[in-house]
Amino acid sequence: MASTKAKPKNKNATTKEDAAVIENSVANDSEIINDQPQFQAVGIIKGEVKFHDDEKKSISVTVGNKEYGVECNRRHSDARTGLKKEIEKTGETTQRLIVYPKVMHFPKKDQPHRMWFQLIGFEVGNYENSISADLADNEFKICGLWQFIPVCRQPCISIFLNFKQDRLDFLKKSDDPATQAKFMKATHIPVLWKDSPVRPFRYNPRGEKDQGHPYFVQIKAAFLPHRDAFGFVEQLGEPIEQAPKFMKLPKPGKGQGKKKSSDKTKINQRQKPKKLILKSQK
Repeated sequence: MASTKAKPKNKNATTKEDAAVIENSVANDSEIINDQPQFQAVGIIKGEVKFHDDEKKSISVTVGNKEYGVECNRRHSDARTGLKKEIEKTGETTQRLIVYPKVMHFPKKDQPHRMWFQLIGFEVGNYENSISADLADNEFKICGLWQFIPVCRQPCISIFLNFKQDRLDFLKKSDDPATQAKFMKATHIPVLWKDSPVRPFRYNPRGEKDQGHPYFVQIKAAFLPHRDAFGFVEQLGEPIEQAPKFMKLPKPGKGQGKKKSSDKTKINQRQKPKKLILKSQK
């Protein structure tokens, strides 16, 4: 029987521990409501919470007769445990969850986006130094780029990854584009804001090269379950022409988007990491 030698491990490969570090770094951005302009989307959802046996849908919250999935990453696993114990102890299934909004858009414009939430924690009552001091039930602080995206009819506030040098240094060491994309992917949150002081930016692919750029806006918004969107409540700051520094991955090459997702994943695993881009609106 022929012997086989084990292939040496790639020292630069991204491990599960590495992914957790990136995950923690991303989570730190919007967990605390900060007075300084930065990309963030965080708020409180109040609704009936259910725990499920299905691992893919372990928690759900019902808001306005609509049920939404609630995911919980490893960093906030204590919040999930604490929430379950609180419900078992009190029998009160209606809870106030501190969450990040999550949105998935699809290529077809007539295909509605999907929304869910990521659990950070939960609150029992209102506390002076908590998020409740700034936000009521089903209210969110949303700060990002006010613009239209090609796959959504409603304008969105786009939340990008805030720039941090240690985060950039760490991500540059990763040779896994899939891991980079996962944690650097923007969240595009549909917002109904009829009388916004600046128009949402709309890029025209057939227009001139220099078409300007979206404004950075900071607002308080209410979650509207009947629209799967957010409605403007008040401004938390004037629109800013130059956004805080943020990081984003380069756009995929021409034709790459036409490939099946499974094929794309395989190709990405063989490719060298794409150069990370830092972008600051001017």
